[in-house]
Amino acid sequence: MLKTRPGWFISILLVAILCTSSCGLLADDQPVSIPRNNTLTLFDTGPITLDPAMSQDSGSHSYVVQIFSGLVALDGDMQSVGDIAETWETGEDGRVDTFHLRQDVTFHDGTPVTAGDFKYSWERACRPETGSPTAPTYLGDIVGVQDMLSGDAGEIEGVRVIDDYTLEVTIDAPKAYFLAKLTYPVAMVIDSAEAGGGGEWWRTPNGTGPFKLKEWVQDELVLLQRNDLYYGDKAKVDYVAFLLWGGTPMQMYELGEIDVTSVYLSDLDRVMDEDNPLHQELQVLPEMSLSYIGFDTTRPPFDDVLVRQAFCHATDRESLVTQLLGDAVTLADGILPPGMPGYTGQTVGLEYDVELARTLMSDAGYGGGEGLSSIMFETYGEGGGMASWLTSVLWQWSQDLGVSLEVTQLETEAYFYRLDDQEYDMFVFGWIADYPDPQDFLELLFHSDSVNNYGGYSNAEVDLLLEQAAVEQDDDVRLDLYRQAEQIIISDAACIPLWFDMQYLLVKPYVKGYTLNPLGVPWLANVSLEK
Repeated sequence: MLKTRPGWFISILLVAILCTSSCGLLADDQPVSIPRNNTLTLFDTGPITLDPAMSQDSGSHSYVVQIFSGLVALDGDMQSVGDIAETWETGEDGRVDTFHLRQDVTFHDGTPVTAGDFKYSWERACRPETGSPTAPTYLGDIVGVQDMLSGDAGEIEGVRVIDDYTLEVTIDAPKAYFLAKLTYPVAMVIDSAEAGGGGEWWRTPNGTGPFKLKEWVQDELVLLQRNDLYYGDKAKVDYVAFLLWGGTPMQMYELGEIDVTSVYLSDLDRVMDEDNPLHQELQVLPEMSLSYIGFDTTRPPFDDVLVRQAFCHATDRESLVTQLLGDAVTLADGILPPGMPGYTGQTVGLEYDVELARTLMSDAGYGGGEGLSSIMFETYGEGGGMASWLTSVLWQWSQDLGVSLEVTQLETEAYFYRLDDQEYDMFVFGWIADYPDPQDFLELLFHSDSVNNYGGYSNAEVDLLLEQAAVEQDDDVRLDLYRQAEQIIISDAACIPLWFDMQYLLVKPYVKGYTLNPLGVPWLANVSLEK
C-alpha cells in the first residue's frame, strides 16, 4: 500500500506545523460528549477515504480495517487466517477456493452478511465507473475480473454464490499469495443497500468491523465507537477518538492530551536516552516498508539506464541515513525489507561513487549536465517545508552532476491519489507491505503491466522471472526467482532505494495492547485502558 502515514519525510514536516490551540473536542461543553474513562485518544491527520474499494494509502487503511472486515485477515504472525470465512478448502488444481462463511456476522445495523454481499462488493469495486485503483491488483487474479474492469462483462465469472453462506472463487492459476491478497481493503464486504445509493456513502459507513463510525468532523475529529454486534472478540474500549491536526503530537502526548504518539526525528535523541522518563514508554518496531526515489523511465533522460545509474551512484545514501536521519532507519540496498520472505541482505546495490556517476553521465551524452533540460522532481507533504534529507540530495546532484532541478511539492492526497496523472521526471515514493510476500513489492512495483509501476519501468527478463515466481509452488524455487528479479531491478537502476523504516512510538503506561504490526497498522480492538 502507499505509505502516507508519517515516515521520516512526513514526520519532519509535521513537526514544523504548529497549531495555535488544541481543538478541545473532549471538553464537556463540546457537541460531542465522550466518556473520558474508556476512550483511547490519538492524534491523526484523518483518512482520505473510508471506501474500501478506493483506499490505497496507509492512513486510510488504519481506519478501514477497524470499520470493515473480509473473508480472511492476517494474524499476529502475518499469516492468513479466517475472519468472516470460518473455513475454506482449495481444489486439487489450486485454482478454486470454497469459503464457508460464519452465520453470526452482521453489518453494524444488524443486517446479516451473506455470500451475495461479497459478490456485490467485489463486482462494485470492479465496475469501470467505480474507478477503484486497487481492484486490478488485489482482485485481478480472479477469473473474469479483467473483463469486468474493462467493461466487457457485467459480473465476475470466477465468483459464484453457492448459497447464503458459501462462496466459490476461481483464480487464473495457483498462486501462493492469493489468500493474503484478500486481506486488502478492496476485498472487504460492504452494504449494498448503502453503497448502491452512490455519493459519499462511506462518510457514514455501515461496516462489519469491531468499531463503527460515530462522528467525523473534517479536520477536527474522527470518533469510533465499539460495535457490540461484532462477531469476534469485542473491543475493550468504548471509543477511539482521533484528534485531527489538534496541535503538535509530541507536546500533546507530554501534556496528556493523547495516549500514543509517533516519535519524530527532532525528539528521537531525548526519547532514546535511557535517563529520560519517556524512554520507559518507548516502543521500537520494525516496519515492512521501503522509501525510494523513482524515475520516469519512459522518456529522456531516464529512459537511459546510464543516467539512472549515474543518479544512483551520485546519491550518498549512507550519509543520508547515518548523519541526517541518525540511523533511525535502515539503509536499503535492495527492494525487499528485512523480515520479508526472500530477504537476504545480500543484494548488491549501486554504491556512492561520484566519479563513476560523472563518467556514466558523460557516456550518456550529458557530461556536466550539458544538453540536459531542467529535471522535474515531485514530492509530497503539508506545510510547504522540505525535509533536510531531500534538500541535501537535490543539492548533491546539482553540484556533482551539474543538473538543474525544478521541485514541485503537492499535498499528500493529491500526490498519491493522482500520481499517475502527474508530470514528473523523478518522484519520492513509499510502499508498505500489504502481506508478507515478495510479490507485493517486486511485481506490484516493477512489473511492466502493474498499475503501481508509476515509473513505467519495463524489463522483459524481470517480467518473466516475476511471472514464473507467481505460479511456482516450490517456496525455495519461488523465492530464488524473486531474488534474481530483485538484483536485476537494482542493477538496472529502476529506482534509488533509500531506507527501510522503523516505527518509534510512545505509549502511555496505562494503555495496554497497543502496537503496530509490520504493515504499520494497529488493531485497536485489542487495546485496553487501565486508568
